[in-house]
Amino acid sequence: MEGIETALIVPVPEAEDAVGAYRARYDSAARWGVPAHVTALYPFVAPDALTPDVLDAVRETVGATPRFSVEFTQVSWFGEQVAWLAPRPDAPFRALTEALWARFPDHPPYGGAFADVVPHLTIGHDVPADALRGAAAAVTARLPLRAEPREVWLMVGAPEPDSWHTAARFAFGAA
Repeated sequence: MEGIETALIVPVPEAEDAVGAYRARYDSAARWGVPAHVTALYPFVAPDALTPDVLDAVRETVGATPRFSVEFTQVSWFGEQVAWLAPRPDAPFRALTEALWARFPDHPPYGGAFADVVPHLTIGHDVPADALRGAAAAVTARLPLRAEPREVWLMVGAPEPDSWHTAARFAFGAA
């Protein structure tokens, strides 16, 4: 399989009922097998570089992050191309991404494409705006969603249907 990558994500299973059907249609990551989530660090190290030392460093970094609760209270937009749920507070996600990036400085979030890495849970992207607006309205009717993230998943896969799988799980520290 070509193009195999890794990602560190915070799964948000509490959001699946509200966003799952829309993500299946409008978010390629869902079709690849990635659950509803907030990205912690992507792209991460190459799959062949996932050594015990790397996994230990992730475990230590995530373990130093206290558990937290979050609400998703509104749909937000990146232009008209991406509809997403905004976590509140977003500070725990920002702190996690910053801590992982500090530990792995050769792997900036989103390859360094964005000056401000905005924590978000994607509903859909890069489809007709009318479709995204319909999905956003339907999801808005199901808000707020409350979640209590407990771990970070290391996922590995390629941009192909059902190719992504969870390779490791790392628990947050005590609240």
